[in-house]
Amino acid sequence: MKFVTVQHNNEPFVGIVASDESKVLLLNLVEEVMTGQKNFPSSMLECIALGDSFTKQVKVLLDWVQSGEKSNSFYVPMEELTLLAPIPRPSKNVFCVGKNYADHAIEMGSAEDIPEHVMVFTKAPTSVIGPNETILNHQTVTNQLDYEGELAVIIGKKGRAIKKEEALNYVFGYTIINDVTARDLQSRHRQFFIGKSLDTTCPMGPWIIHKSAVEDPNNLNIETKVNGEVRQSSNTKNFIFSIEEIISVLSAGMTLEPGDIISTGTPAGVGKGFKPPRFLQQGDQIEISIESIGTLVNKMEDSAVN
Repeated sequence: MKFVTVQHNNEPFVGIVASDESKVLLLNLVEEVMTGQKNFPSSMLECIALGDSFTKQVKVLLDWVQSGEKSNSFYVPMEELTLLAPIPRPSKNVFCVGKNYADHAIEMGSAEDIPEHVMVFTKAPTSVIGPNETILNHQTVTNQLDYEGELAVIIGKKGRAIKKEEALNYVFGYTIINDVTARDLQSRHRQFFIGKSLDTTCPMGPWIIHKSAVEDPNNLNIETKVNGEVRQSSNTKNFIFSIEEIISVLSAGMTLEPGDIISTGTPAGVGKGFKPPRFLQQGDQIEISIESIGTLVNKMEDSAVN
């Protein structure tokens, strides 16, 4: 199941994307027709917090819709909706893993920069935008905006001191994040937060795919294109630290909660890694595709003023 947050008639809805990705089933509207009630939350965070009962309710609605003669009438065409980030406003900062591919660590420095332990920084919730939204160029504060295509993990249930062998049981699903980074700010401030948290620098989406549809998240092809040119091409099997290890390390003394987002790191091919560097320019289009999930597309702002 592909879960989306959409805007329809100026209202937010959680929905399920049809298999051909051309339309969306709005859960609240289906429930109202089926039961006369509207109990589904309108936010993805609230839905995830319901745990397994949420996915069970969704399956009941899907079975009811598919058994009817007018099943297509319950779907809303994608062109009539605005896709938002699956979690438009996270309840916490987005957890991000740094240098989780050896080739990226090397392109940013040398083999000595390959970490021995999980590196973690965060991005502010205000940095999140959805698919097809514009990334501000922030030319008043940076001239080195860079892209980073990443697989993101959505936590599905509360846990602390999670064992590696149990870690995937705490996952709700997966999405895509573009960890847009102001390299000059990252270097100037000698830490990642400011350079990673400018407004609009955390594009996310286009949806969350439920974990049941991903056989092995540690073996997915990932590719980033800028204006159609492939810049990054790898596979999550090249992680230094697996998803299970990341969850275990993060949760060792800190409680993870439903809706927490963990971005798992980017492979080689970022703009800074080229000689000379190839930072994002006005009007550039960035497409990040991950096997079994989909493609996240965003465009850089054309105007020099923001």
